[in-house]
Amino acid sequence: MPDAEKLAAVREALPALGAGIYLNTGSAGPIPVESAAAADEVSAWELRTGRAHPDYFEIFLERMAEARAGIAAIIGADVDSIAITHATTDGMNLATWAVDWRSGDRAVTTGQEHAGGLGPLVAVRDRFVVELGFADIGDGGDDDRTIAAFDAAILPGTRLVSLSHVLWTTGARLPVDRIAAIAHERGALVAIDGAQAVGAIPVAVEETGADFYAVAGEKWLLGPEGTGALWVAPAAVERAATSNVGYFSFESIGLDGVAMLHGNARRFEASNHHRPSIVGLARSCGWLSMYVGLPWIHARGTALARATAERLAGIPGVELITPRERMATLVTFRIRGWSAQAALDELGSRVFAIARTVPSLDAIRISVGFFNTETEIDRFAGAVELLAAHTPESLPPRSRLTILGQGDG
Repeated sequence: MPDAEKLAAVREALPALGAGIYLNTGSAGPIPVESAAAADEVSAWELRTGRAHPDYFEIFLERMAEARAGIAAIIGADVDSIAITHATTDGMNLATWAVDWRSGDRAVTTGQEHAGGLGPLVAVRDRFVVELGFADIGDGGDDDRTIAAFDAAILPGTRLVSLSHVLWTTGARLPVDRIAAIAHERGALVAIDGAQAVGAIPVAVEETGADFYAVAGEKWLLGPEGTGALWVAPAAVERAATSNVGYFSFESIGLDGVAMLHGNARRFEASNHHRPSIVGLARSCGWLSMYVGLPWIHARGTALARATAERLAGIPGVELITPRERMATLVTFRIRGWSAQAALDELGSRVFAIARTVPSLDAIRISVGFFNTETEIDRFAGAVELLAAHTPESLPPRSRLTILGQGDG
């Protein structure tokens, strides 16, 4: 298809795009019609027939395999290296607790990490008296500074280096392969939070140098919430302290309870997945890979995000926080004279922009998707320009529609 026709077909398959300018896929993406229909079909079947029959369980194992295969295809991995999880946070917890921690060990991260990665590190620190070091990488946009910071932070005794592929705050894409090389030279494992990377930018997971790579299902993969995955390098499977992980579920080993999981990431897989959601995740991965096409998704999404960043950076009174040289598809910025929440409220009211704030930076973050249009970006940037030219007190009031006959009379 020509690009315009393809974009129109893609947008028709994502009905949520009609609710406003959808700029928050970094929190949760729009669900394809096909994925929702597949999940609804399973939900209806469960309502009519129930969930207890052994045959249904065996069928669901096939759907789990389909979901693993969908994730594996997107990140260029072997299917046996994928464990289905309930979220990126679930995967980062699994990776962190897979280390056989001892008092006096050290873990390293950055000051820009999401709670899903930072939380388990804090728990490990408090439980095992582990030292937690922070690499001072600034906004993440200077690779030399980032590498130097990790080089200084990964001291002897470091057991785990935990970081994001793309920072959820500034949107910077970190040189994870170079950081992983330093960590491995010093005997540490590497866990990477890929929530803002997989589906948004090309990811060849083995080239990242990760031992553990956590994936979000509900964000750039456009799957249901409560879904995700964890890629585990074969060597890390054998090295991991699986007694800390504690997962050997029926869904990972089969109904007969016979485990054939030597070197297999499914030992990290938990039970009690919401079955309609797993079907929806598998369908979304297939829709992205086979219907839309990953090269087109990555090329269009990153190009539109960069153009958006350039447009916002050129508006007087707007401070672009995202480093353009190291960006993915998140764009973070401030508007002079406005708090982030006040500005976002105004943008939502004026152009129906759906975005979020980064409270720690008092900034607005938008997620530019392959499905957004240049017209939407123009409307959004125009509204930002209006706000930047005024203060909250001087901003002209929004136009209001008066409906006759609705007064007191």
